[in-house]
Amino acid sequence: MNNNVEQGIVATKPKSRSTKSTILIIAVIIIIPLLILIFTCFRNPSTPAGYEGYVKRGAMIGKTKYYGKQTGPTSTGLGWLLKVQNIDYRWQTYSEKFMVMSADNLELSFNAHIVMRAKPGSVKEIVEVYGGKKWYMRTTKEPFRNAVYEAVAGYEALEAKDKREVIAERVVKKFNAYLKGKPFEVSSTVIGTINLPEQVANSQQLKIAKQTELEQKGFEIDIAKKDKEIRIVEAEGIAAAQKIINSTLTPLYLQHEAIKAQMDMSESPNHTTVYIPSGANGIPLIKILE
Repeated sequence: MNNNVEQGIVATKPKSRSTKSTILIIAVIIIIPLLILIFTCFRNPSTPAGYEGYVKRGAMIGKTKYYGKQTGPTSTGLGWLLKVQNIDYRWQTYSEKFMVMSADNLELSFNAHIVMRAKPGSVKEIVEVYGGKKWYMRTTKEPFRNAVYEAVAGYEALEAKDKREVIAERVVKKFNAYLKGKPFEVSSTVIGTINLPEQVANSQQLKIAKQTELEQKGFEIDIAKKDKEIRIVEAEGIAAAQKIINSTLTPLYLQHEAIKAQMDMSESPNHTTVYIPSGANGIPLIKILE
């Protein structure tokens, strides 16, 4: 009897160990996928500074839904199947290349630059209506290009080249009319250097060179005229002075000056001067040559 009991006990021990192993295997099968599910489905999406985040919650079955928005720098905190699309609302410069026909049928090439951004607080509308991160390409690029085309096309080539600021103002006015009611705003627009066709540019450069040469010639002529006027004034001054001299230097005045010079020299102790009288009464002769 005792042998049978002992045999029964010995027989049940392997069965108990098998049950524990089975339970452990089942637990591992359940817990590991659950942990994987938790780590992959619970997320904490973040939004950096200068961005607004459009947060949505996914679903194992069905569609994703809008969860909320956040302004960076921040994060949602740990949540089930959360995702975020961040929209930059800082000012950005967008540049476009153009080849436009002027009013006089000349091809103009230039770059146009616009500084704009998505309005802060409008991330939900931008993602759901205007293409999210690609809002410029999908919504505003072509209207901006059209505004530039229309602003430039009304000018002749040389006129357009000199009126870039006026053209930029026209672009802003037309583009802002398109943006009315939309979640975007413009800071400024710049029209780059407008390049003329090579033949026209060369002709224009030649014209400028000729104009510069003519201006230089005119400057030289003006200088020559001034020099002439100066010489005339100098000659007139000399003539007037000569006239005064001729009218005042009479024979009697010159004799008086000669006698005075003789008297001054006679008083000098440094040398001896001998005068030979040549006129009446020993007065030097003064003759006016005609």
